[in-house]
Amino acid sequence: MTALRVLLVEDHRELAETTGAYLEACGHSVDYARDGLEALHLSEQGAYDVVVLDLMLPRVSGFEVCERLRERDGAGAPIIMLTARDRLEDKLQGFELGADDYLVKPFDMPELVARVEALVRRSTHVSNQYEVGELRLDATSLQVWRQGKPIALSGTGFKILETLIRAYPNVVSRENLSWQLWKEEPPESDALRSHLYMLRQALDRPFAYGMVTTLPGRGYCLRIPEAD
Repeated sequence: MTALRVLLVEDHRELAETTGAYLEACGHSVDYARDGLEALHLSEQGAYDVVVLDLMLPRVSGFEVCERLRERDGAGAPIIMLTARDRLEDKLQGFELGADDYLVKPFDMPELVARVEALVRRSTHVSNQYEVGELRLDATSLQVWRQGKPIALSGTGFKILETLIRAYPNVVSRENLSWQLWKEEPPESDALRSHLYMLRQALDRPFAYGMVTTLPGRGYCLRIPEAD
């Protein structure tokens, strides 16, 4: 499976380190949050493929984090909850708030990775078309339309747009966007600036307003005037 961007939310430091190291050994990239507020902050900075979320967290509980992520992002990234609780009531509450899977501690690391990867496969299979205003993207056929007109993009331009449309309406940081394109090996030159320029030429220039927006010091996002 291709490398996934994982948000791991766990306040138990030793378990978080072990889990993060195992996920990275399986080829995935992990961002770590030690409490619910940090998790919400990180989730606003960029798009994740999956969220591994402990329930018993300081400051903001895992239940509330799950609920707020679903209220903000809709379907969003799949969420797998981790907890020492195995009561049916807790499981049902998690599912009602938008969790996709549930794993009781202690768990085997291979099972966690298998569940994470299965969730992402199901999520990608079900939701591979995105619409933001007059823009539509099909991640299966690698096609883009604006106002019903096909837009020709390079492979890198398509990946940038896919990252932005998946994150909409949130902002994607420059670092996150670079990771999505090149993982741990970004080019030495300022290639991202050039690719963004070419994307804007194809996607924005022929139309009345630009959708690809730069927010200085924060990153990039898609903009719809009537939604501002």
